[in-house]
Amino acid sequence: MKIRFTSFAKMALLAGVIAFGAACKSKPKEPKGEEEIKVYCSGKEFMSDKKFFRANAVGESLDQATAKKKAQANAKQDLAAAINTTIKAVTDNYVNSREFNNKEEVRERFESLSREVINQELAGVRTICERTFKTAEGKYKTYIAIEQGADDLVESINERLSKEEQLKIDYDYEKFKENFDKEMEKFGN
Repeated sequence: MKIRFTSFAKMALLAGVIAFGAACKSKPKEPKGEEEIKVYCSGKEFMSDKKFFRANAVGESLDQATAKKKAQANAKQDLAAAINTTIKAVTDNYVNSREFNNKEEVRERFESLSREVINQELAGVRTICERTFKTAEGKYKTYIAIEQGADDLVESINERLSKEEQLKIDYDYEKFKENFDKEMEKFGN
């Protein structure tokens, strides 16, 4: 017995084969012996951008509060490192662009004051994601993401630098902010 397909039936069959092939291809296979791990509070929406410094971390402990404290401490350490790196670049660019006679002394003072401000500001970071789980071993595991507003940070630095008698004469907020904004734009890319 011969089966005849109409052109509509042929099109429907072809569409079904293409859809099945696409469905099979859409789920990539993990390399043999490997399993993908879901890391909560991470990903693109938890990365630094031009408006916020962000960091995330994980803490694990038999005690739930300790797991959270470990996650917070690790995230703050990562956040401070990112801020320090950015502030160092801003300070170097700012001091070099201003061409002060006492560059090295000014750079050291800027960096010292910036570190003090960063330490103060880290006390006010905002938690943007927190997830806690209990593992099969009975431990608590906390995933956390935190952020610090870039504008808040630069305002605190400005306030502190403008009060510093030795730097007040040479300090130009607009130039400092311009350099800061250029560094923050790098996060947007």
